[in-house]
Amino acid sequence: MRTNKNDSKMLNTSSLDSWLIYPKPNPDAQIRLFCFPYAGGSANIFRRWSNYLPSIIEVCAIELPGRGMRIKLPPFTQLEPLVTELASVLKSKLDKPFAFFGHSMGALVSFELALLLRKQYDLNPSHLFVSAHRAPQLVDPKPPIHNLPEAEFIAELRRLNGTPQTLLENEEMMQFFLPILRADFAVLETYVYTQQAPLNSPITAFGGLEDQEVSYDEIQAWQEQTSASFSLHMFPGDHFFLHLFYSSMLEIISQQIIV
Repeated sequence: MRTNKNDSKMLNTSSLDSWLIYPKPNPDAQIRLFCFPYAGGSANIFRRWSNYLPSIIEVCAIELPGRGMRIKLPPFTQLEPLVTELASVLKSKLDKPFAFFGHSMGALVSFELALLLRKQYDLNPSHLFVSAHRAPQLVDPKPPIHNLPEAEFIAELRRLNGTPQTLLENEEMMQFFLPILRADFAVLETYVYTQQAPLNSPITAFGGLEDQEVSYDEIQAWQEQTSASFSLHMFPGDHFFLHLFYSSMLEIISQQIIV
């Protein structure tokens, strides 16, 4: 969905093909916060987050294939293989307490990853933060858009108000970004929920009061996915409220995961 003109800027990373970007590496941190971007987004979304978090929390931003330093790699088009690969990649980084944050597509990815880590490795995030996405057990009432003809797909991007106008008006750049956006929407729109036992990780959900894509009730329904505590925080703004209110969100995140 929203793309960032600074996505291609290099952040601190251990290798050119790394799934993980560390805006402020902190090996002495007590907990790792893995952050999952929205459709079309990159790890660069989270580049400032370390500045608003206590030093005991290390931000580990997920860089999906097809963006950032991994721009030449083909993006995933289905959730299951993406989550399977993520579980394999992240396992070695889960040697200390960890939490997940995901916005929009990232919320769904982080949730399914939490389920897979529980199943495969008996590992659970200390907290799951989900933002701007309906609870996974709810079916999206809107028809899929990832396979629409180009003109119609771009019209939907305009309606969603997540892609900068300057990018939409740049035909050359749009030809570059369209396959990534289509792939990310395919990840979302081909997802099929399979009922499993609720997570025993607490869940905190965030929503936008003017979000036309996800309603309050759809976010509240995340409560069904945890046997632990649940809280919901709503902010002014549309689907991309996190860009304006991330400092307030990070204050809540800090309070929830520091015990």
